[in-house]
Parts: sequence; C-alpha cells; structure tokens
Amino acid sequence: MADLSTKFTGIRFENPFLLSSAPPTESDSNIMRAFDAGWGGVVTKTIGLHPVVNVKGPKTKFLRADNNGYRISMNKRPESTLLASWNWELISDKPLDWWIGKLSRIKKAYPAKILVASIMAGSGNDKELHNWQTLTKACQDEGVDALELNFSCPHMDRVDMGSNVGKDKVLCSVVTQAVKQVAKVPVWVKLTPATADIVEEAQASFRGGADAISSSNTFPSLPVIDPNTLEFEMNVEGYVSSGGLGGPAILPLSLAKMSQMTKALPDKEFSGIGGVSTFDHALCYFLLGCGTVQVCTAAMLDQAIGPKAVRLSGRIRIF
Repeated sequence: MADLSTKFTGIRFENPFLLSSAPPTESDSNIMRAFDAGWGGVVTKTIGLHPVVNVKGPKTKFLRADNNGYRISMNKRPESTLLASWNWELISDKPLDWWIGKLSRIKKAYPAKILVASIMAGSGNDKELHNWQTLTKACQDEGVDALELNFSCPHMDRVDMGSNVGKDKVLCSVVTQAVKQVAKVPVWVKLTPATADIVEEAQASFRGGADAISSSNTFPSLPVIDPNTLEFEMNVEGYVSSGGLGGPAILPLSLAKMSQMTKALPDKEFSGIGGVSTFDHALCYFLLGCGTVQVCTAAMLDQAIGPKAVRLSGRIRIF
C-alpha cells in the first residue's frame, strides 16, 4: 500500500484526511469508529464551558435538488441529488468534565492516530480569555495532539462567540495569543467564511501565534420556504433562525476563501474544509496548498463516520 503519511504543524499523520468537528465527532465511540474506518485524524465536536441548550427537533437536514427539474427541498425523495447539508446545532452540549477521561482513553487506544480538540469560549474580557486557557490546559493534559479554536460557528447562542470572533481581526489575534501562552501542542484556528476579507483574520490569527488555519466552516443561510405551507422547511413551532450551509454546494465558495489565504500567505499551513466528498474534491485543496483536508457531510451520510474512507484503489476515495 502506498505511503500516505504527511507532516502538518509538526505532527505526523498516517494520511491527510480528517473528520471535521461536527455531530459525528461528539462521542468517544464515534471517534474510535472513525479511527477504525481509516481516518488519519479526528477533530472533536467543539468543547466549551458554558451551558448549551440546543434547539428542539432535528438539528441537521439535507437539501436536495430534483434530477429533472429545479426544485430544491429538504424533503427526501427519489430522483433527487444531494446539494447541501443545513444545520443549526450548537457546540457540544456535553460539559468539559464529560470529555475528561474519554479523550485520554481514545489516545491510549489509538496512539498513532491524531486527536484534535476543538474548543470555544467567549471574548472581550479577561474572564473569557481565562476560559480559553482552562479549556486548552484541560484538553492537552488529556493527551490531544492539537487544538482547533472555533472562531467560525455561524449560529451561536452568545454574541461574543463563534463567527463573531472570527469576523474581528483584533479578537482573532488576542484570543489566539491567550491560548498560545499556555498551549504545549499546535494550535489551529478555524475561521468563518462570512467575512469581507478572510486574509485579514488569517493574518491576525498568525500574528497571535496560530500554527495553522482551518477553513471553511459552514456558510450562514436560511432553510427554503415550502410554497404550499409558506413555512420554512426547518423550523421550531414556526420560528426559524440562520443556520449553516455545508456539503457539496459550498465547495467552490470554500475553495475561493482558501485560495485567497494561500496566495497571500504561501509559507503558512492550512487545513481545507468544505464540500469534500471525493478525492477529486480533496485534490483541489491540496493543489491550493493545504496540508490536510477535513470532511463532514459525506461522512454523516455514510453511517456517521464514513467507513468507506481512505481507500486506495488507483485513487484514494472518500465516501
């Protein structure tokens, strides 16, 4: 078998394909199943300190287009093709204490696999910067190989979190610097695509000490409206809010964001995310200068963790 190993931010990966931080990586059992399936690395569902209460009902749905027409709908039906995923799920609703012990057990069971802890706290004051440091020290003490700072969730329940950090270059730099003060492992920053010039936030993150940038997270969006009921296809008791669009539809958009950064910062390291379902898609990111690629939607549609991942049959095939 061909050697697919690579080094990224100083870490040796068996292969450059990771499961991204998302619902499939919220449990230790799923993470271990992903390693068994062949993924070179896994980024956990984002871990925080504040209480998280997710919306009622479905948190993720998939947008499909008719094969012989122009209808786009979340309703599953024959003769249709997956266009995108859509979710309004928040970060992990499991507290930090739940993760402690489980992260170390995963690393002990899979020492050659790369486990990245995604973390998130607030911004704008010393208390929240301390929360970032608390999460950093707790996760690295568990033996994780790297940290990914979530500056990118488009629908957090607090205005000082997620993409609101990623849209502010000062916060990007300050938070990253606070984490780097205590971090003993590489620090990746996951940026939101919902910004006028993503290069500015990337530059600010690197000034703060980031070892790499991950991009893109999902794009802010609304579910479509059912023309028969005049209701949003995804709602809770008639109410709706912005969610995140992912999957195949965002591949060209995410590539554009990545190309801006790799062109402006050719000597820095990047992990590509967004719309990857096949090796051809991953190749686009590699050719733009990414060292690793992360996958979510394709894996979610294949038993949550993509057991068909990383096969070598002439070409690597993901899902």
